[in-house]
Amino acid sequence: MRKIIVNQKILNGKPIFEGTRIPVEIILDFLTQDYSSEQIIKEYPRLNKEDIISALKFATNRIKEERVYPAPL
Repeated sequence: MRKIIVNQKILNGKPIFEGTRIPVEIILDFLTQDYSSEQIIKEYPRLNKEDIISALKFATNRIKEERVYPAPL
C-alpha cells in the first residue's frame, strides 16, 4: 500500500500517492462515478487495489478529524 503524502511543492499541496503525482481526489472522483478498482488501475497502472482503499481511508480519516462549531446566534 502506497503512502499518501502532502507536499506543498507538488500539486499545490494536494494529497497524492507517494512516488507519483496522482492526486487522491481523482481516485475518489472515479469512485463516485462508479468506476471499479480494475477500471481505475487500468487508467493509473502505477496504483493497485490497496492504494484505492488507502484513498478511501484517507478521506474517511479527514472527515473524522473535522471539527464542526455552531455559528454564533
